[in-house]
Amino acid sequence: MARPKSEDKRLALLEAAKVAVAEFGLGAATSLIAKNAGVAEGTLFRYFPTKDELLNALYLYLKTDLGVTMMKNFQADASVKERARKVWSGFIDWGLVHPKASKAMRQLAVSDKITQETKDSVARIHPELRKLAEDCITNEFLSCGLSAFGDAIFFSLAETTAEFASREPEKATDYKAAGFEAMWRAMSRD
Repeated sequence: MARPKSEDKRLALLEAAKVAVAEFGLGAATSLIAKNAGVAEGTLFRYFPTKDELLNALYLYLKTDLGVTMMKNFQADASVKERARKVWSGFIDWGLVHPKASKAMRQLAVSDKITQETKDSVARIHPELRKLAEDCITNEFLSCGLSAFGDAIFFSLAETTAEFASREPEKATDYKAAGFEAMWRAMSRD
């Protein structure tokens, strides 16, 4: 009889995967992830039958946490630009507090490992975010298979913003504002 799965072990595996992906990329060894989670590699595969399933679970785990932060100050009745500004600010704040998670997320978001099913699950968690993207992002990034390119541009601008904000915390607000304006000009319909 198989032992029941533990939520604590599952979370430990996701946390270890987050760190490993941030440090070594998507090629991080499952043996390293299991070791850092304090379990045998076979245990990892009891929770996530394949590495791709682990990566998809990690993406959903990180996006769920990120979404909560981004939605903290979301105001549905604000202008599109102001809603986007609040989401951007939440995204940068999350990245500053969780640099390993942010780095892992950037790699996962532009990989071909994340399934459409996982992306759909993320979209269902905070449908307001998908609607906001549709309202403000240009068609060039949402059609013709360029959404991954748009994601990469967004993440690059966010990474640069977070890097400067972490180096000079006293100027973090200014960097977030400048980063937002750069992102808005590059990707918005306005």
